[in-house]
Amino acid sequence: MAIERTFSMIKPDATKRNLTGAITKVFEDNGLRVVASKRVWMSKREAEGFYAVHKERPFFGELVEGMTSGPTVVQVLEGENAILKNREIMGATNPANADEGTIRKMFALSIGENSVHGSDAPETAAQEIKYWFADTEIVG
Repeated sequence: MAIERTFSMIKPDATKRNLTGAITKVFEDNGLRVVASKRVWMSKREAEGFYAVHKERPFFGELVEGMTSGPTVVQVLEGENAILKNREIMGATNPANADEGTIRKMFALSIGENSVHGSDAPETAAQEIKYWFADTEIVG
């Protein structure tokens, strides 16, 4: 099995409810290690850049508004098959469809306020990590 890194984000709906530690604990309890972490309040420009892939989608404006509504915790997680493991730990985007024990089942408020984001592929992980972190900020 390959040790890899992935990008993870704890979204404003969760940070506003003081769930940063609880969510990070779920990652750690499932074998992922935080090798970089910082709390940021995204500007509109940062949110538009980060979510540029969704620019043409009807929910883009609402997504940017939600992501700029409060602090976000951006993280780099490391572990065996970290990308897939992170996605399994997060659960389905719609918390109603998420498996028991997943972050979204436990903490998400709705599809739009689903508490976390995680990279879906190695290329996406590399791009998202670079968006928020310098190489010197990743220690592990």
